[in-house]
Amino acid sequence: MAITRWNPVTLSPVRDLFVSHDEFSRLFDSIFTGSQLRGDLAPMFTPAVDIEETADEFVFKADLPGMSQKDVRVSLMGDTLTIRGERKQESERKEDGMHRTERIHGTFERSFRLGAPVRNDKVKAQYKDGVLEIHVPKAEEAKLREVEVQAAS
Repeated sequence: MAITRWNPVTLSPVRDLFVSHDEFSRLFDSIFTGSQLRGDLAPMFTPAVDIEETADEFVFKADLPGMSQKDVRVSLMGDTLTIRGERKQESERKEDGMHRTERIHGTFERSFRLGAPVRNDKVKAQYKDGVLEIHVPKAEEAKLREVEVQAAS
C-alpha cells in the first residue's frame, strides 16, 4: 500500500494562488518567530486564525485542535495581541505499528497588530471544542462616530 502525503495545494488550480499566499505568510511567520523546521522538512504547528472587525471590537477565532486550555496563553501589549501555546505529542505512541506521522506538534506564537486603541482591561478569551475565541473591545476614541452634516446659512 502506497502512503501519499496529503497536500492542500493540489486540491484545485483555482485555489493555488490563495493557498500559496497562506503558505508564504506562514513561512515568514516562522522566520520571524525563530522556530526551526523538524524532521523531513515538516512544517511547524501554526494555528489558523480568523479575524473579524466590527464597529465595537476585534474578534479572533483560532483553531487549536488537540490542545488543552492550560497549554494556551493570550496576552495584549499596547495594540498587539499575542497567542502562544504548545500542542504536545502523544506520549503513548507505539513505533512498531506507525507508518507515518503527519500531525504536527510543538510550540507556536502568533502576534497581531490591531492598529487601533483597545480596552485591554475588557479582553475576553474563551476556549471550547478546540477553538479559541478572543474578543478585544475598541477604546471609545477608536470607534466610528457619525457626524451630522448641517446646511450652511
